[in-house]
Amino acid sequence: MWLPRSAQSGPDRSVFPGRSPSSVSDHTAPTSGKQDRSELRADCSNCFGLCCVALPFAVSADFPVDKEAGTPCGNLLADFGCGIHSRLREEGFAGCVTFDCFGAGQRISQRTFAGTDWREAPHTARAMFDSFGMMRQLHELLWYLTEAVELARPRELREGLRAAFDRVEGLTELNAEALVALDPNALREEINPLLLRTSELAREGLPAYGVNHRGADLLGADLSGAELRGAGLRGACLIGARLTDADLRTADVIGADFRGADLAGADLRGSLFLTQPQVNSALGDARTGLPETVSRPAHW
Repeated sequence: MWLPRSAQSGPDRSVFPGRSPSSVSDHTAPTSGKQDRSELRADCSNCFGLCCVALPFAVSADFPVDKEAGTPCGNLLADFGCGIHSRLREEGFAGCVTFDCFGAGQRISQRTFAGTDWREAPHTARAMFDSFGMMRQLHELLWYLTEAVELARPRELREGLRAAFDRVEGLTELNAEALVALDPNALREEINPLLLRTSELAREGLPAYGVNHRGADLLGADLSGAELRGAGLRGACLIGARLTDADLRTADVIGADFRGADLAGADLRGSLFLTQPQVNSALGDARTGLPETVSRPAHW
């Protein structure tokens, strides 16, 4: 399974018609033909604090207290904001800084439940919280498919990816009961071959294309300065790894665990399927190169 463990938790359809990914002669991320990802980015102002209520956490390096699923975090405010948002990391809530819902929170809040929050309608709380986890998985799939459509060159592959996108996007319109009944593993198994083929074609011929660390245990590995351009790092454990000044351009990092990895000076521009949670969980600096699709974490 290639989704991060943290994910064991859409854009308008008009985005795709008439648009095709630009060609990329140097195998870096496309500079034009970008797809709209606005609905796949968290908008906490339009969410009913779902990640702060629906999800459980336990005392660890990421959280200073235990919390059961469905129980509001003690820092959740009346307006669904966070009382310690500006100092989450300092207060021991690094897990909150790392987490990203890919826009699932506002989708559930404003569309699935039509803007009625769980405090006003307590009878909806359980269904809202349960469906949030599934919606997050669907939105993460949409994130990967959006990028794959940008990258895919062969017409047949591009059409297959668009069809997959439409299928997943259609599932996000289901009601809460139907969302919870979905089988996320079957959906991932259906879509994964398309993403893998897209990755292979995008990386083919690059310096580290033959380097396959898929699912590898690279915990604490010293990969500083490594030539990993075009490498396969799907699902690799890179916790605490040293990747300073490494070249990760166009490396496939889907599902790779970057928690505590040192990315100072590393070049991740054009890294395939890189997500904000992966970046948030790592360490970096002003020299770290990032694709336009993710933001530089404040703690860097």
